[in-house]
Amino acid sequence: MDKLSDEELIAQFRARGSQAGDPHLNLLFQRNYQKVSLWCLRFTGNKESAADLAQEVFLNVHKHLESFRGDAKFSTWLFTVTRNHCRNRWRSTQAAPEQSMEPALELVMADTSPDAHAQLESSQLTNLMRQFMQESLEPTEQRVMTLHYVDEMPLDAITRLLGLTNSSGAKAHVVSARRKLNAAVARWKEGTPNANP
Repeated sequence: MDKLSDEELIAQFRARGSQAGDPHLNLLFQRNYQKVSLWCLRFTGNKESAADLAQEVFLNVHKHLESFRGDAKFSTWLFTVTRNHCRNRWRSTQAAPEQSMEPALELVMADTSPDAHAQLESSQLTNLMRQFMQESLEPTEQRVMTLHYVDEMPLDAITRLLGLTNSSGAKAHVVSARRKLNAAVARWKEGTPNANP
């Protein structure tokens, strides 16, 4: 049984009737527990909280294992479940991301109206924002902004995840990126080419 892949263990577990305590499921969880715990630790920075989160993740995995379709590797699916659980837990205990965008960036990024024209416009603005990010930001700034504003990850978790060693961590990259993006938006509004500041 040890030689079976994660995906084969899941297939065996399902073939046997998906019973709790199944040795295939136990082995699947044993194999992946340390990986999930490390992911949770990167997010929380606290071993006890990470252990609690990892237990919760595996409860969710057990409850929703039927939703694993096998389109991707189990580890990819497991990472997504873990990330979403950590984000949801953080959202339930924290306010929205620490810093709101400047009005110029909000204009470009936030339009949630339901009609088709507004959705098309929102999609175009999102693509424009991506273009601004690619043209104006360094790779680390792009990653920090995506993790903080799209994935809603707290800045201290981003600092740990990316291994940032500067004194302000991810916050310094957010400040720098916001300044550059606001300049790009201002240039765009004036109709001048988007160049790095």
